[in-house]
Amino acid sequence: MHIKLSTQRFSTQAALITSVLLVSACACTSPGVSPPASPSLTPERIAELVASPDRSEADRSNDKRRQPAQMLAFIGVRPGMVALDLSAGGGYTTELLARSVGPSGRVYGQSAPRVPRNPAVAPEGGAAPAASAPAAPVGLAARAAKPNVGNIMVVVQAFESPVPAELASNGLDLVTLMFNYHDLGHLGVDRAKMNRAVFAALKPGGLYVIADHSGRPGTGISESGTLHRIEESFLRAEVEKAGFKLVAEGNFLRNTNDPRDQNTPTPPQPKDEFVLKFVKPAAAP
Repeated sequence: MHIKLSTQRFSTQAALITSVLLVSACACTSPGVSPPASPSLTPERIAELVASPDRSEADRSNDKRRQPAQMLAFIGVRPGMVALDLSAGGGYTTELLARSVGPSGRVYGQSAPRVPRNPAVAPEGGAAPAASAPAAPVGLAARAAKPNVGNIMVVVQAFESPVPAELASNGLDLVTLMFNYHDLGHLGVDRAKMNRAVFAALKPGGLYVIADHSGRPGTGISESGTLHRIEESFLRAEVEKAGFKLVAEGNFLRNTNDPRDQNTPTPPQPKDEFVLKFVKPAAAP
């Protein structure tokens, strides 16, 4: 009996020690090792987010064209992600991403500083007026004030250096650029520099998802300011030059009947649009 009790006591103590060691091992994980990634959102969860009652009627109307459920599923958004929405504009995509990553994640909505139409001129002999800070887009700032998307951070920085300094090196899980890459052409943006900045900011395995209006073969980015289109292969080549690898193509916004020779197709119909998902390759072992 005495031996049996000692054996049980030893087994119990061993189990306790093992449990403590396991907890300690988990708590002392190397800072360079990331915890397991959370799974992507299920279609059911995405449908719930898109149907959120506090989304605006304007966004719901935009949903008919943008197909947000398919877009979020294609991206593979996960709770807890840190994302950057380039050229966020009014924040339609920014808000959807913020809802998707949840309170444990963050989404930065980037817009370039606005150039004043009529800059203030100092009176003769007077001091130049003080420079004012670049203003955040009104729509995006309003979204960031919503209780359910308080994880939106407004960023006003140039396209060539669009990432906040604290995230500029392996700080992001996801970057999106929705239907505005073509505009970078007529705006004179250094797209190569921008893509390199995005590459540097993404963690190994991080995603860069770009959607845009499809242009005809051979047009490159030459019709960016007129037809607001870009040749898909041209865009892909520019992004891959920065080190990205194409991993998926989304065809859910395609329209093969669009002749792609006008800004608004004739007869009236949806534009042919492509969605490309690139990845920053994992670091070599």
